[in-house]
Amino acid sequence: MPTPIDTVRLYETPEGVDLALRVAGPAPRAIAYLLDILIRFALLLLVLPLAAFSGLGTGLILLAVFGLEWLYPVVFEVRRGATPGKRLMGLMVVHDDGTPVRLPASLIRNLLRVVDFLPVFYGVGLVSMLVDQDFRRLGDLAAGTLVVYADTPPPKPTLPRVAPQPPPAGLPVEAQQAILAFAERGQTVSEARRIELAEILADGVGRQGEGAVAQVNAWAAWLARGVPDGRG
Repeated sequence: MPTPIDTVRLYETPEGVDLALRVAGPAPRAIAYLLDILIRFALLLLVLPLAAFSGLGTGLILLAVFGLEWLYPVVFEVRRGATPGKRLMGLMVVHDDGTPVRLPASLIRNLLRVVDFLPVFYGVGLVSMLVDQDFRRLGDLAAGTLVVYADTPPPKPTLPRVAPQPPPAGLPVEAQQAILAFAERGQTVSEARRIELAEILADGVGRQGEGAVAQVNAWAAWLARGVPDGRG
């Protein structure tokens, strides 16, 4: 694979599908970390009144500090893919093959924050991110993880709301896919082009004009029900 020249990394899944991941650089990750510090500090303020209960209160506060420092990132990464700070920045943590991060990897990457923080203000981690093409700190390298942008999936295409009709028997899969594509994107082309395409797809039934458009949309509504051979 050629050396990437931007921040998009392509990974091939076992099914042979190329998965594009946009890795996040030091700047958005630093902002996300600062946001998490503010959130954790606000949570800590909620338990500080426990100090009034002497020894027990102090012990509970120490447990809260431990949890916010070490369990906070792990819990959010494993359950939701990102801490609140990362989510606010549109980031998430994944394995380097694009799969959701799991508990062992999250533990490793967060425990090694101690090393990344050396000698001060994430000095080691920053140097590691700057020399690595995927902006990975030592914790990411050891855990096999990446911090990437959580791209919003495109909206699911909608089909015209018409009464479904079964298409001709034995319709090839390619023709079925073309009918569905027409119904999904038909409104994005001009009326003349839409009619032209519909007449081609409905050629076997002799429909013309808007009648061809209506016929193809009705077939698409039927096919969208998940019956690959057009019968159900």
